[in-house]
Amino acid sequence: MDLFDFSLKLPITDPTWIFLLVLLIILFAPILLNRLRIPHIIGMILAGLVIGEHGFNILARDSSFELFGKVGLYYIMFLAGLEMNMSDFKQNRGKAVVLGLLAFIIPIGIGLVTNMAYLKYSFITSVLLASMYASHTLVAYPIVIRYGVSRHRSVSIAVGGTAVTDTLTLLVLAVVGGMFKGESGGLFWLWLVVKVIFLGGLIMYFFPRIGRWFFRRYDDNVMQFIFVLAMVFLGAGLMEFVGMEGILGAFLAGLVLNRLIPHVSPLMNHLEFVGNALFIPYFLIGVGMMIDIHVIFGHGNALKVAGVMIVVALTGKWIACWLTQKIYKMGAIERELMYGLSNAQAAATLAAVLVGYNIILPNGERLLNDDVLNGTVLLILVTCVVSSFITERAARKIAIDEAHLEEENRPAELEKILIPVANPDTIEDLINLSLVIRDPKQRDNMMALNVINDNNASEALEIRGKRNLEKAAMIAASADVPLKLISRYDLNIASGIIHTAKEHEVTDVIIGLHRKVNIVDSFFGMLAENLLKGLHREVMIAKLLMPINTIRRINLAVPPKAEYEAGFQKWVEHFCRMGNMLGCRVHFFANEETTGLLQMLVKKRYSTTSTDFSRLDDWGDLLLLTGQVNYDHLLVIISARRGSISYDPAFERLPAQLGKYFANNSLIVLYPDQLGEPQDMLSFSNPRGNNEDQHYEKVGKWFYKWFKKSN
Repeated sequence: MDLFDFSLKLPITDPTWIFLLVLLIILFAPILLNRLRIPHIIGMILAGLVIGEHGFNILARDSSFELFGKVGLYYIMFLAGLEMNMSDFKQNRGKAVVLGLLAFIIPIGIGLVTNMAYLKYSFITSVLLASMYASHTLVAYPIVIRYGVSRHRSVSIAVGGTAVTDTLTLLVLAVVGGMFKGESGGLFWLWLVVKVIFLGGLIMYFFPRIGRWFFRRYDDNVMQFIFVLAMVFLGAGLMEFVGMEGILGAFLAGLVLNRLIPHVSPLMNHLEFVGNALFIPYFLIGVGMMIDIHVIFGHGNALKVAGVMIVVALTGKWIACWLTQKIYKMGAIERELMYGLSNAQAAATLAAVLVGYNIILPNGERLLNDDVLNGTVLLILVTCVVSSFITERAARKIAIDEAHLEEENRPAELEKILIPVANPDTIEDLINLSLVIRDPKQRDNMMALNVINDNNASEALEIRGKRNLEKAAMIAASADVPLKLISRYDLNIASGIIHTAKEHEVTDVIIGLHRKVNIVDSFFGMLAENLLKGLHREVMIAKLLMPINTIRRINLAVPPKAEYEAGFQKWVEHFCRMGNMLGCRVHFFANEETTGLLQMLVKKRYSTTSTDFSRLDDWGDLLLLTGQVNYDHLLVIISARRGSISYDPAFERLPAQLGKYFANNSLIVLYPDQLGEPQDMLSFSNPRGNNEDQHYEKVGKWFYKWFKKSN
């Protein structure tokens, strides 16, 4: 009896060994190619060529590669839409449309002339073949993600241009395919466009609403991940249902879910991780397995067709990017990055060639023959190689330049955010709030604190505090953000927070409010009062009734003279950054003078943020804001400590007004930085503190109002 029943038959058909071999390729290809300075994407394609049926025939391109390949293709398009900086895209949508139109018109124009004059193809064949030159796939997009430049202007233009180009290409493909299916009636073109526009409108209207409802109702990470994947494939399936390619639906799904999945959220980290670790490499390996080097070099016509296709495709895309650069006076490195992203042929190109290859003409010939099929595979290989090398070079240079710029403009004060985690019900909300306001360019700028009262110290409290810190660390780690954990004993919670903030030079403190606690007692109870007296740094008190990523608008009520506070620019930056991260509008309510300064600051430093400005002159009654703040908005009240420049006696009525008018709204009360040490302290020169000044101010305002009425 044989101890081992082992026989090697190629290609391998056992699912266990197939999956193991693919995983080994995904693992070792980047390690080996890093030494040769070859982009990972090329390694995956070359690995597929080697192990495929046209290489050493180790694996066959079976149904698993078709399934995972399609998932990977959709994933690339979905991540492209999800990673797009929508505020930048809105600013650059004109440039994106111009690039998309040029990248479609120029290659298809050159290709049509070349195919008919040089390759001697018919008009319909030439049109379909030329449309393949015009299309492109964001195969190199994972490179810009890896270098952290996915939100750069040129990337947004290239991604937007991809949507335009591929949509037009897929329309050509659908029309040509329909002509040979007896569907090319007079209204066919119009009906196809109507179906695509109607379906796109349905996706853009319903998907965000369904997503917002789901994220508010379910907070389990696995359920959210599966839900997002389901939406991607629903969008792709609906597009295929109306006769278009699914990649357009996947891209649209990414665009409309963009606002619900912040760039620094745990869910975004999970989506990128799974895609880049498994689905996208599977797709690239499958593309490599289609390449047949022997046929290409063994047949003169195939090599000739491939050469024409490669030259026309690369030249047409370069001209389109060069014209876009010259029209909008962009930098050469931006043109290089746009060109790198927009010249790889894979998704729509494969779709076009397979559709044309499967169409049999009346004379028995194929619309696109074997030469075109084999030339397309070589086109995919060459353009993917060129695209990867150019994108790698440009992305690295931009990342280095941005790093130098950040070093030059680095603020003198490093940001450090402290999050007390006493209440387990608010930990996730506070961590997620910190993630969207923190400076992503700074590392190690978040700390979680658990304070144990000296008088009530017990083993149960220590265990509970440890669990709270572990939960906070897990949430931050899932977003790939380091979180420093601090546990300390002190006289009380307020004292522990104050001492920790001073010891670690904390710049911001974010504390939570349990949503079931009486708002009047909570915001201005002993903890908040003691914190404000003992700290002169920014303090946020947050009550979030829904996940932060489902907020649709941020409304800020700003008191008069807020611009004179030391922390004015900091809190403006925090909420403008939050608006960018969440893709929502930031609406400022302030008096005329403060509004003017806010507009200047936002225009100068935060121009990418979508903002609105409205007048709010009477701070004594927040009832005026009730018509502006919906249930899915975030209300931010910019308050002030007693004795500060912007303090108003109306702040004393703030708890009652918030409890009466905004009990069902998510809100934040913010106390900005003040210069120097806390000012509301007793001293020999001011034994009553600063309260006395407030009484004088009240009397003065009363006399002013009485005098005004009498006149």
